[in-house]
Amino acid sequence: MQRVPITREGYERLRQELQRLQKEERPKVIRAIEEARGHGDLSENAEYEAAKEKQALIEGRIADLQTKLSQCEVVEPGRNGGKAMFGLTVVVEDLDTGEEVAYKLVGPYEADIQAGTLSVTSPLGKALIGKEEGDEVKVQTPKGVRNLEVIEVRP
Repeated sequence: MQRVPITREGYERLRQELQRLQKEERPKVIRAIEEARGHGDLSENAEYEAAKEKQALIEGRIADLQTKLSQCEVVEPGRNGGKAMFGLTVVVEDLDTGEEVAYKLVGPYEADIQAGTLSVTSPLGKALIGKEEGDEVKVQTPKGVRNLEVIEVRP
């Protein structure tokens, strides 16, 4: 089985979500199903159908989280020797637009571009690994080729 890198913080977030689902959400939905059953005919009971649907979503997410957590390998961020590495933040400038963006390089299970975290397995993440301040990077993205310069690498 292939191990998937994850930061300690990312692992803890997944683990806490799993515990919340198992200890809070699952019992809540079970109670809602029991209550809906008490309302009589299940074939025309919208509350029962909604609770069963919610239960399916919760159980699916629990199974997904258990699988992910079993595949994770917590990787401590590298020491900042000036090179972009897992767990470090890389500030890049788009040479075409002048826009600066900071990305924290993380594993695929915790990547969220809106939150500024970028998977090391993504095309941009792969292109940034090992780069130093001042290095230029060309990467093919869905929007076309992006020309970037590494401005800063920080913890």
